[in-house]
Amino acid sequence: MTSTSPGHKRVVRLTGEEFRALLPDALAIYVAAMNYPPGTAQQRAPMWLTHILRAGWRSVAAFDSDDTLVGLAYGYRGSPGQWWYEQVRRGVLHHKDEATADAWLSDYFELTEIHVRPDHHGRGLGETLLRTLLDGVEQRHVLLSTPEGPTRAWRLYRRLGFVDVLRHYHFAGDPRAFAVLGRTLPLP
Repeated sequence: MTSTSPGHKRVVRLTGEEFRALLPDALAIYVAAMNYPPGTAQQRAPMWLTHILRAGWRSVAAFDSDDTLVGLAYGYRGSPGQWWYEQVRRGVLHHKDEATADAWLSDYFELTEIHVRPDHHGRGLGETLLRTLLDGVEQRHVLLSTPEGPTRAWRLYRRLGFVDVLRHYHFAGDPRAFAVLGRTLPLP
């Protein structure tokens, strides 16, 4: 599937092999978008590659007119035993209750990463990546984590109907507070 975003960016679904080939550029975008230190890319690379093997894995990428990667998103079906699932479940159980944890975590797609190169922000590319990635997902919900604060990503998620599942959560290795947001699928 190929779609076009505002500003004539090309957004395409990726195979695992295509994702692997783009990994260095994708991680550079991730580090820039999340404002992480450069060494973070080397630490994340093996994890991103193992995610390809998870059930329901899918990825999309955005390219500008000269075929330079400018954005990427991926995710997979969440399930017990996965690190993120266990972190979120523990947080929801601590701050809410088991019924809330079960309602959100019983059938969800984990939007693991979605990043746009900072010099391409504000052009609708994040929404195009999000919509393209989630088109046809079979799970009942989509969940994601994002740093809390007044960012473009935060406003996008709110505009698309994402609600709070967990707030002020601290993942290991990142001093920032994160929110876990979710919504029922499909997107409007």
